[in-house]
Amino acid sequence: MNITEKILAKASMKDEVSPGEIIQANVDLALSHDGTSPPTINTFRKIADHVWDNEKIVIVFDHNIPANTIGSAEFQKVTREFAREQGIKNLFTHGEGICHQVLPENGFIKPGTVVVGADSHTCTYGAFGAFATGMGATDMAVVFATGKTWFMVPEAYKVIVDGKLGRYVTAKDVILNVISKIGSFGATYKSLEFHGETIDSMNVAGRMTMCNMAIESGAKNGIIEPNKATMEYLKERNVKSFDIMVSDSDSQYEKEYLFDVNDMEPQIACPHNVDNVKPISKVEGTTIDQAFIGSCTNGRLEDLQIAAEVLDGSRVHEDVRLIVIPASAEIYRKAMHEGIIDTFIGAGAIVCNPGCGPCLGAHMGAITGGEVCISTTNRNFVGRMGDPGSEVYLANPAVVASSAISGEISDPRR
Repeated sequence: MNITEKILAKASMKDEVSPGEIIQANVDLALSHDGTSPPTINTFRKIADHVWDNEKIVIVFDHNIPANTIGSAEFQKVTREFAREQGIKNLFTHGEGICHQVLPENGFIKPGTVVVGADSHTCTYGAFGAFATGMGATDMAVVFATGKTWFMVPEAYKVIVDGKLGRYVTAKDVILNVISKIGSFGATYKSLEFHGETIDSMNVAGRMTMCNMAIESGAKNGIIEPNKATMEYLKERNVKSFDIMVSDSDSQYEKEYLFDVNDMEPQIACPHNVDNVKPISKVEGTTIDQAFIGSCTNGRLEDLQIAAEVLDGSRVHEDVRLIVIPASAEIYRKAMHEGIIDTFIGAGAIVCNPGCGPCLGAHMGAITGGEVCISTTNRNFVGRMGDPGSEVYLANPAVVASSAISGEISDPRR
């Protein structure tokens, strides 16, 4: 079996499972946030009185924190009251950061476990060798009540990435290139399993970026076998008692993809689909109005470091708004101590509190009709960051920083 099949077999108490099989799996950890908790709670109250395990549920406020509308304030109030009622102690409601950063930082994610979240980018945790996937509020309500859910065991695609990444070419470029080949719907309900020397050498931040965007090809989950960097990350956070699972040498895959990144340029996902990817040389010179560095895809310390390196000693173009949002309070503090926040402010950027921010077009940085934003986020659908008449380009943090300086999409390697 491959790594995903092994985890699902263990979770369903079977010796083995096979693609297409319907299983009932025990859930190790369940997540919801300020946007998805209230509908989950509403359904939960129709089927149960008490959650199955108040220590295996984590709730994070990140999409609209601090509350920016009466509606979001009401959502947060309902969720706080539910958490108190049910004795849910794993509650992060004071700006600790984006759920997909907060959970690993606080040691909730373990290799070999099943993690479900009422957010599509829950697949991020595959970076730690966990089976992690998103689900809707109704399914999450059942998980809250029973600690179980059903899955169809997915077919797996083996994605092999070899080569050494060049200067200012990052994991973001790798996953955009992968999505451009597979397509936005090319891996629907498949497991994307990442291998190869490039993946082996990636740090935790890069691996999280890879798995985070697996959903952008329609995948059920993205997953990577833990490497030395992953194990050190887990040790630093005192994560214990877990099973490392790896794919058997004779594992079967529906498809295999091979990528060589030795000569790859920074990649840009152009409007209005994530698979509309072009090398930066094809889109240089596109005028921008806003630049955003942050999100659960690229708001980690390594992302801020590379952006600050590009911005250091420069000023943001007078016609551009640069918004920077660290993915968590822990990252924010480290960035302050390293002088990175000072670099951003000195360059003319707006630095906001940890959270999702402009990524979903609802909080701190929405764009209006006719405006163009270059962003380190994960989606560029019509209206994703605001007005349906706006446009979003996706890129790595170095590209976004370079573009903010020049006022147009530009290559930081120059």
